[in-house]
Amino acid sequence: MKRMGQVIKIKPEKMEQYVELHANVWPDVLKKITECNIRNYSIFLRDNYLFAYFEYVGDNYQEDMEKMAADPKTQEWWSVCKPCQQPIDSADQNEWWADMQEVFHLD
Repeated sequence: MKRMGQVIKIKPEKMEQYVELHANVWPDVLKKITECNIRNYSIFLRDNYLFAYFEYVGDNYQEDMEKMAADPKTQEWWSVCKPCQQPIDSADQNEWWADMQEVFHLD
């Protein structure tokens, strides 16, 4: 299992919409997340930043993320959520949610 942390900004004028969307995530999107070996997934909000935490339990993260990205329902979901977000300033050119470095963990 691999723990993942990611961060992105949320546009202040879209915060309410984003929170409402995530109060009722589409069932097909939730199913695809699970099929792509993601567990214990949470998104937190503070000061116009979203922090995501999840655990990846598969064997090929890149392949699973490509599978998720190819899913039409997930693409539709992203098209609704993406206008609410903007990458952080230090994100790589091709990075939307920026991966974070784990510096501490305690079980």
